[in-house]
Amino acid sequence: MKHQVEYKLYGELVIFSGTANQPLAEEIAAYLGISLGEVDIFQFANTNTFVRLRQSVRGKDVFLIQPTNAPTNDNLMELLIFIDALRRDSAGRITAVVPYYGYGRTDKKDQPRVPITARLVADLITVAGADRFLSIDLHAGQIQGFFTIPTDELTALHLLVDHFAQKAIPDAVVVAPDVGATRRARNFAQRLHAPLAVIEKRRALDGSDAALLNLVGDVRGKNAIIVDDEVDTGTTLARGADFLLQQGAREVYACVTHAVLSDPAPERLQASGLKELVATNTVRIPPHKREVLGSKLTVLSVGELLGEVIRRIHGGISVGAMFNE
Repeated sequence: MKHQVEYKLYGELVIFSGTANQPLAEEIAAYLGISLGEVDIFQFANTNTFVRLRQSVRGKDVFLIQPTNAPTNDNLMELLIFIDALRRDSAGRITAVVPYYGYGRTDKKDQPRVPITARLVADLITVAGADRFLSIDLHAGQIQGFFTIPTDELTALHLLVDHFAQKAIPDAVVVAPDVGATRRARNFAQRLHAPLAVIEKRRALDGSDAALLNLVGDVRGKNAIIVDDEVDTGTTLARGADFLLQQGAREVYACVTHAVLSDPAPERLQASGLKELVATNTVRIPPHKREVLGSKLTVLSVGELLGEVIRRIHGGISVGAMFNE
């Protein structure tokens, strides 16, 4: 259902899109019944990014859609430069809508002499001129605290749970692929009314490899659903699926919010025992990667979710209340 925005707290609502995921931005704008703002974005021969607004945003309530997935540095710089352009044109309020937050994994000092890049990126977005930040399923909850501006973290959990509830998979068991994903998987299991299992693993310090060690819970004769926040190289999901099949699972599904799918993830997942990978479109998945995964990949849209949240933020309506309706 499309909504025409009427109540304007910060001036006229304007939606802009960077180059990272314009199809998602178009879905959001269509939900709100408006057109995307006009802008020129390109790189000079020396790879410097340039952003030029083709319309005035003075006094307007601007929402900029730009996930910072690969190429992460290019997309991040484009986001910052875009925000600066909006600020210098005297936008009334600038909300950075970053469905996927790049550098989110570097959220703490887990080794000596390493940065906390997730905090650095939060500072950069704030200093560039964003007045508000909106994202979906951050890798770690503490990232919200890295921002000194109002921050909304949405979740695609309900969308993913509804998908599997409609599939009505018999004898389902929800599986956390590692201890760090236990809370997310537990919440998923509660909403799906299914038992929970956890794969215990240990990752090398450089993150290059992981060894599956043990399974806490029972998957024998059941259909397993692995739940995680993102899939990057696909190693965790591919090994997890094969491991669960070895433990007696009948079929293995997986669901994630962010389908980063760094090479060679599509080929790795296609060759694994995974029956289906369900993800959202927070990250634009290139056609060639969709082609490799074929029928194994199901993509759910967060366009309506983000559109409704933007409508509420613009109108000064509670965002949290929509998850209780």
